[in-house]
Amino acid sequence: MADGYNGVFGAIPYALWRSDSWLFRAYVVVSTLVALAVSLLVLFALIVLIGNTAQLQGGSLTVSRAFYVIVGLFVVGPLLAPTLLVARRHRRGFARADHYDALLALAGFLFLGSLYVGLVITVPPAQQTPGVGPAVEFLYALPAAYGLVPPLVCALLIAAVHRYASARGE
Repeated sequence: MADGYNGVFGAIPYALWRSDSWLFRAYVVVSTLVALAVSLLVLFALIVLIGNTAQLQGGSLTVSRAFYVIVGLFVVGPLLAPTLLVARRHRRGFARADHYDALLALAGFLFLGSLYVGLVITVPPAQQTPGVGPAVEFLYALPAAYGLVPPLVCALLIAAVHRYASARGE
């Protein structure tokens, strides 16, 4: 394509250079690096899982392998969503305002923070550090399944911010 926008991989530099928001540009760099790290982590974990279970047969192994990929997509998808939404918006020539880009960047940074909070919630009791503060102690006390809640809420927040900012014409 003539405009430099060639799918997902072309959308990242496209959004980076078309946006006037420095907050959004910082988010593009940070989220791309985190998405790359998460993708490599999931890939290496999948390779280790396949290597450890290559001799075994059964349908449950296929499900566990697919689960790794799905978890990776559920993390990487919302990380890249603000970048892809901004690239799409600029490519279509909608009104260019810093507010849309900055709002999506803020929602994206909140999602990054929620991933950390979710990971703290899921730390096994044997690996928890005592005396780290009341907020972390509270997160440690929550059941591990609650670790899904912060990232899920923030992923929905990204969608809500997109709808809100698009409806306002920003």
